[in-house]
Amino acid sequence: MKKKKESEDRKRSQSGVTMIETMMAAFLLMVGSLGMVGLIVRNIATNNRNKLDSTQMMLATSIAEQIDSTIIGSGTSELIDCDGTTHTIDTQPGGADLSGENVDFAENIAADAAKNDYHMDYVLRTPCTSTGAIEGNYDVRWNVQIVGSAADTKTYLLTIGARLKDHGEGNQFFSLPVSVRVMSGN
Repeated sequence: MKKKKESEDRKRSQSGVTMIETMMAAFLLMVGSLGMVGLIVRNIATNNRNKLDSTQMMLATSIAEQIDSTIIGSGTSELIDCDGTTHTIDTQPGGADLSGENVDFAENIAADAAKNDYHMDYVLRTPCTSTGAIEGNYDVRWNVQIVGSAADTKTYLLTIGARLKDHGEGNQFFSLPVSVRVMSGN
C-alpha cells in the first residue's frame, strides 16, 4: 500500500509540468523562428546586391570590350541599350573624372558637353526589348588615359564605372558602384 501511495504522490507532484514545458518549447520555437526571419531578409538583400554587382560589372566589361575593339584613340563606337537608344562611345583620351582609381560619380557629367560621349544612361530590360520589364537605369562612365606617349606605346588605361541610378549606395539592399580598370593597346 505504501508503494501505491508514493506512486500517486509522484504523479500529483508532476501534474502541470507538461503545460509549462509546452509553453517553454513554444517560446523557444518562436524566438528561433524570429531569428530565422532576420536571416532570410538579410539573404534576400545580399542576393539583390549581388545581382546589381553582376549587372554593373557586365555593363562596365561591355564598355571595356567595345572600346578595346575600336581603334583606341582614333574613333568612336556605338552601343544600343534595351530601349533602342544608341549611345556613342568615345575612345579619345579623356572622359569622366577619376577619384583615385575609380570613376567619380559625384561629377555632373551630363552638364559638360565635352564629356557627353564618355557617359551613358543604359536602360536594362528583361527581355531586352522596348516592351520588356525595366530592370534598372544604369549610369555608365569611362575615362581613357595614355600610358607613356601615344606615338611610342599606343597603350591606354581604361577606367570604366557603372552604378544603378537613383538608389541608396552601400546600404543593405544596394551595392556600391563598380569600377573596372583595363590596359589596352594597338
